[in-house]
Amino acid sequence: MHVTPTAIPEILLIEPTVFGDERGFFMETWQRCKFAEAGIDYDFVQDNHSRSVYGTLRGLHYQICKPQGKLVRVTRGEVFDVAVDLRQHSPTFGQWVGEMLSSDNKRMLWVPPGFAHGFYVTSDTAEFQYKCTDYYSPECERSIHWNDPKIGIAWPIQGLPLVSEKDEQADLFEHAEYFAY
Repeated sequence: MHVTPTAIPEILLIEPTVFGDERGFFMETWQRCKFAEAGIDYDFVQDNHSRSVYGTLRGLHYQICKPQGKLVRVTRGEVFDVAVDLRQHSPTFGQWVGEMLSSDNKRMLWVPPGFAHGFYVTSDTAEFQYKCTDYYSPECERSIHWNDPKIGIAWPIQGLPLVSEKDEQADLFEHAEYFAY
């Protein structure tokens, strides 16, 4: 696999080695020792899978207590995947990175604990799968508004996105809870 740091070096773009022929393809999506060599040395405790239609925007989500690292990938369709640095003492605090992830490019993104995460579906449908380093904890869940002008994410949106009521009512960045590290 090929691992590339993004503009926020702790967020890693992972391009797995894909073996393909006329029958299809094979790739490893997780092998502990290889990922540990790349700096992703975590115990994953939960796998999640969502399906969304074109124009759906999910996020920006994080857990203030029990923060989750996420290893994300798309198994059908395409999304624009985003992570925002919420670590108060980080030189990239408040900055974001975005990557196109798709079933065609088979890329994965490592979003470590301390970041808010979200994605926008650019294909007819998308199936999004991710491994988490901690369990979902509703009492710890927080959201930052997807269109916060202070963050300024350049979403590739056509028209208005499909957003949950919870995400539409999310906090602005300036009122959000941040990580102390």
